[in-house]
Amino acid sequence: MHITYLCTQYEYVLLLTLSNFMAQYIKKEIVDLNSSGSTKAYYKLKTLRRLEFDEFVKRCHSFNGAYSRGLLKGVMTAFCEHLSYEISNGYSVKIDGLGVFTAKLGVRKDKEMDGFEEGTAKRNSKSIEVTGILFKADKKLIREIDRNCNLERAGEERLKKSKLSKEERIERARQFMKNNTYMRVDEYASITGLAYSTAARELCSIASDPSSGIISQGRKSGKLYLLAKQA
Repeated sequence: MHITYLCTQYEYVLLLTLSNFMAQYIKKEIVDLNSSGSTKAYYKLKTLRRLEFDEFVKRCHSFNGAYSRGLLKGVMTAFCEHLSYEISNGYSVKIDGLGVFTAKLGVRKDKEMDGFEEGTAKRNSKSIEVTGILFKADKKLIREIDRNCNLERAGEERLKKSKLSKEERIERARQFMKNNTYMRVDEYASITGLAYSTAARELCSIASDPSSGIISQGRKSGKLYLLAKQA
């Protein structure tokens, strides 16, 4: 970070403190679904907390006092409003130094996904909605963040291991569904001893294999798993 304007001694010390701050990262263990029971590591930046809009504007003003807080807030608000307008009209928007914004579409929560096969329901425009925004960061932004980022290790997060083999976990799942009709991810995690995220990935993999006899219905948080013969 660079000091680009005359500031008070307090602000100067604050900026120097921010410029030397060490961001922390966590080494996490995840299941490698392309291997047989092996795991691999990935690294995640530890989030201190979320900066709300007003605080972010205040920090922008402290970093570069050439623009007032009111002006910064007004420009950012106008930027967000017009960004949503252009994206809603079918444009992707590229902001140099920031990235590209594009709308993501999906089926409304009360509707099922349609298909191309004969006899399947066909969705019209009333069933489709914007479900998110896809963002691809500009390489310049990534390089700038990396240049300013001083990292230190904050520890490890290991997987919660199950004492059961995968075959034993699948059999427990089948027995659970025989007794309860359907099963959710949290229930699979509970009966197998897996962490929730690991249980979700494994169930998805199991349901995609026709020989498992287990299928899924619904999507996202509403997804249920059933025995194929009960569907």
